[in-house]
Amino acid sequence: MAKYRVGRVRQEILREVNEILLREIKDPRVEGVTITDVDLTGDLQHATIYYSTLSDLAGQRQKQQAGLEAVTGKVRSELGKRLKIYKTPEIRFERDASVDYGNKIDSLLNQLKKDE
Repeated sequence: MAKYRVGRVRQEILREVNEILLREIKDPRVEGVTITDVDLTGDLQHATIYYSTLSDLAGQRQKQQAGLEAVTGKVRSELGKRLKIYKTPEIRFERDASVDYGNKIDSLLNQLKKDE
């Protein structure tokens, strides 16, 4: 039964954080950030929020990570207002490595096609 609740809260956090970043946060460092997944503990106390960006530059990625860390408190506060749960989870932003991994696989496949 608890697995269903974690899944529902996870989806709600994903939707709400995307909307908060789009509408409420005015920091230019977090523009273009898309939330891809949320990993939530079973007790709903900690949430790791995975994000992706369009930029491949390392300097831009660091700026975006710093921007997200700077707005973490505001995002959590807004999330607490929107969610109807007893305690708002502690949140942490982490870059989604699956996008980079997918790009790497694509480049390897393209290289194989080129070699044939």
